Amino acid sequence: MSKPAILFEDFTFTYKAQAEPTLSHICLSIRAGEKILIAGPSGSGKSTLAHCINGLIPHAFNGQIQGALSLMGADVRGMGIFAISKKVGTVLQDTDGQFVGLRAGEDIAFVAENDCIPTEEMHRRVEDVAKVVHLEDQLAKAPQHLSGGQKQRVSLAGVLMDPVEILLFDEPLANLDPATGQETIELIDRLHRETGKTIIIVEHRVEDVLHRPVDRIVVMEQGRIKADLPPGELLAADILRKTGIREPLYLSALRYAGTAITREIQPETVAAVAFDPLQLKTWDQGIEDHPPEKSGPPLLMVKDVDFYYPQDLGKQPVLEGISFTITTGAWVSLVGKNGAGKSTLAKLICGFNQPVSGSIWFEGQDLAAYSIKERAQWIGYVMQNPNQMISFPLIFDEVALGLRTRGIGEKEIHDRVMETLDICGLYPFRKWPVSALSYGQKKRLTIAAILVLGPSLIILDEPTAGQDFRHYGDIMEFLRKLNREQGMSFLFITHDMHLMLEYTQRALVLSERKLLGDDAPAAILTDHRMIEAASLKRTSLYDLALRAGMEDPLRFVRHFIDYERVQREASPV
Repeated sequence: MSKPAILFEDFTFTYKAQAEPTLSHICLSIRAGEKILIAGPSGSGKSTLAHCINGLIPHAFNGQIQGALSLMGADVRGMGIFAISKKVGTVLQDTDGQFVGLRAGEDIAFVAENDCIPTEEMHRRVEDVAKVVHLEDQLAKAPQHLSGGQKQRVSLAGVLMDPVEILLFDEPLANLDPATGQETIELIDRLHRETGKTIIIVEHRVEDVLHRPVDRIVVMEQGRIKADLPPGELLAADILRKTGIREPLYLSALRYAGTAITREIQPETVAAVAFDPLQLKTWDQGIEDHPPEKSGPPLLMVKDVDFYYPQDLGKQPVLEGISFTITTGAWVSLVGKNGAGKSTLAKLICGFNQPVSGSIWFEGQDLAAYSIKERAQWIGYVMQNPNQMISFPLIFDEVALGLRTRGIGEKEIHDRVMETLDICGLYPFRKWPVSALSYGQKKRLTIAAILVLGPSLIILDEPTAGQDFRHYGDIMEFLRKLNREQGMSFLFITHDMHLMLEYTQRALVLSERKLLGDDAPAAILTDHRMIEAASLKRTSLYDLALRAGMEDPLRFVRHFIDYERVQREASPV
């Protein structure tokens, strides 16, 4: 048996500013060469555990440590963060925060430059690792000209410049389109097979990670290890749902149909799971078709919009001939590959940029005459990167900012802020500094800062990035309540196919500068042409229906969505 690459022995950690430990009595052994998934809801301690492994704790984040942690047999208490970085390479969730070079090649070479490697040798090593991550043709590009997946590959290549023995991936799927996320999981798996390195993936999207096999899944809850099991055994134990993590959709469908999920049926993948097709078909036939929801009056109208950035000398269009309408009370998702122009379209609607041609109308008014501030009275925008929206050091002040700007009284501000923090799962942290929040918690904070203002239309850019299933469900159900009681409309810019399927009524698909599709989400995610063109990912529900021999797999996907919606409304997450 190989020696432990990572060994936690009765390990407890308490941040300097907190009275209670974030990690409690962790006992975990990860053998050299293993591939481990660490999952858990927001605030479970999984990011803190990762920071202990890569040395950010205690060297960047102070606190009290009890127990022992060793890496490759060496006690970390005798190691500085530089020494740890030679053993553990980390690819961060926010890849932009990991860039230090002006070009991809320079960024990859950073480690070698610090180690004073001769120029010729350094160039050779950069080219070698670039080939490993399939990035050899992108070395001259600036980071801002790379897609999300390419940025992640640059970060990984930079880590591989050192012969590290452990690779740690922190939420690698959070900011990637579905197809690129799948490629990332395949790349990680290939690295594991070809190099034999110890791989640790911190991610709550379990179904997506299980696109390729892992040795074990470690589930964390409230700072403790809830489970440490092989994937099949964990999925059969129903631990994920009880912990607030989304189980694979195909397993949910089989449970609804009455299938007992056991280790013996090989539940790890939809391609391998054993089930009775007749039982699934019988369940599907028992679900009534729901009539489509009625549309309200037009709210937002985008008419023949073209856009290119003024600094682009080639005048290459970013968006071309975009037209669609969002009605009052609508739930619409905007999907497409990284760089398709989704965020650019949102900025045009909010007034951050102006169309080169075409027009945008809101409640019958041409928005061309309205400023960003004026549009903000009706349209709220939650950006993808929470760090770009946060202005104040304290959580309460951040959420209260917009209300204070509008001259609302402090008593009303207090009540509205507290109610919103409670809904967004941030009430326990109301007196905390923003700096103490995780990335996912910061995301919820920025959503709270917009929700508290009560706009008619809210555009949310990747609202589920960094969110576990429980908090994702809490926020989405709160938004649905606003939708029903106040008629508020929502446009979700998302790579999350679960959100697209389960919550939105329509999906707008951007690809190659144009609006490629405008249809029901289930229809989009069962259209092979659309999936390939927009870098989406076919739902496992469709694959399950195909395996069951169903004549109309699309109908099965719709029935699952309707059934889930009824279950959710009867017993919210």
